[in-house]
Amino acid sequence: MAFEGLSDKLNNVFKKLKSRGKLTESDVKEAMREVRLALLEADVSYKVVKDFVKKVTERAVGEEVLSSLTPAQQVIKIVNEELVTLMGDSNARINFASKPPTVIMMCGLQGSGKTTHAAKLAKLLKKEGHRPLLAACDVYRPAAIDQLQVVGQKADVKVFEMGQIDPVVIAKQALAHAKDYGHDVLIIDTAGRLHIDEALMDELVKIKEETQPTEIMLVVDAMTGQDAVNVAKAFDDAVGITSVLMSKLDSDTRGGAALSVLAVTGKPIKFVGMGEKLDDFEQFHPERMASRILGMGDVLTLIEKAENVISQKDAEKLTQKFKENKFDMDDLLDQMKQIKKMGSMKSIIGMLPGVGDKIKDADIDESQLGRVEAIITSMTKAERAKPSIINPSRKKRIAAGSGTKVEDVNRLLKQFDQMQSIMKKFTGKNSKMSLRKARKQLAGMNFDKLTGKGGGNLPF
Repeated sequence: MAFEGLSDKLNNVFKKLKSRGKLTESDVKEAMREVRLALLEADVSYKVVKDFVKKVTERAVGEEVLSSLTPAQQVIKIVNEELVTLMGDSNARINFASKPPTVIMMCGLQGSGKTTHAAKLAKLLKKEGHRPLLAACDVYRPAAIDQLQVVGQKADVKVFEMGQIDPVVIAKQALAHAKDYGHDVLIIDTAGRLHIDEALMDELVKIKEETQPTEIMLVVDAMTGQDAVNVAKAFDDAVGITSVLMSKLDSDTRGGAALSVLAVTGKPIKFVGMGEKLDDFEQFHPERMASRILGMGDVLTLIEKAENVISQKDAEKLTQKFKENKFDMDDLLDQMKQIKKMGSMKSIIGMLPGVGDKIKDADIDESQLGRVEAIITSMTKAERAKPSIINPSRKKRIAAGSGTKVEDVNRLLKQFDQMQSIMKKFTGKNSKMSLRKARKQLAGMNFDKLTGKGGGNLPF
């Protein structure tokens, strides 16, 4: 995951500050030297690092911090605020045209993920109630048009293509088609090159002149590091980009580009790609990203992910089942499938405040979800509805059918009983258990297995 190295180093700096109690000016300056080194190692622009450290130091050595009862917390607060400022004080949104259709021109180097992320953006906009149209204007890369059609179909968004003719003509006709057929957003997938050249820029300028886009979104690969900022500056000078979409931010990258791009180009990051699936796509929130970097979690994004896969109606239905003690194995299976849609377990747990440090070196076995799913699907309908009827002979059959051991079946049944017991205490008529306590017990029950420490808990 991006920023892991930076996050670890910053947390080590803050731990040292906390251990010292009252801070002196030399303590702060020593800590800022370590912060500077951590940012440079994360591939953040040298000028950006220099300005950032200067601002934090000036604020941190002030009387308000040094005389504070919690000076270390004050320094962390200042670093957090300056990180947010560095990436953008507010959440930048798409520039929608006053008169539809809104034209979004996607550009970038070959291999940055333009085509896939054009479809991701289209799917997101469709969820928000828009009627997007994708235009295939990459006529040079082999199978680029086919790729856009495939991802467009997965996103359930129509694709306009005219084969391998002049891309400027295709863009012009796509705009006319969008107007005629009521599409309020046109997303143009343009061609990329392995390097920046004059022919590429000339073509983009011509498409821009013909379609008058309200948004020129540059897709940059976070794995290219500091070079991504150089690419952004080159495209901005030649075409005039309005925003950046950063792909592969889920990869093992240092993440410096995300911290540098706004300061260097003046153009905000509006979206980030966090995986290969079409749903692994997020609006960029500077304050949430700063929280992730500082190990504070990102509960708001986690809630949004949950809301995208679990409807309010389903949530109420599930709550009612808990209250009536009717939660069964089928319900558990449904919940596991919903969790899988939200992303990897490590990424989900990493969004919880204070959990990042505990799982960074943990060997989280994602395949555990698959094994538990296999066990449940090997049960009969009656067994899923009433697990208490599962006797030794049934356990052997279930284990054989799921390719697991009887011990695995026993473990699942034991954990299911524990879960029901906790929820019964919370939902019963004479319940004295608070919602927070119930959640804490459930979280404690589940977390050990995820990290491989407990040896007997469910992987969800």
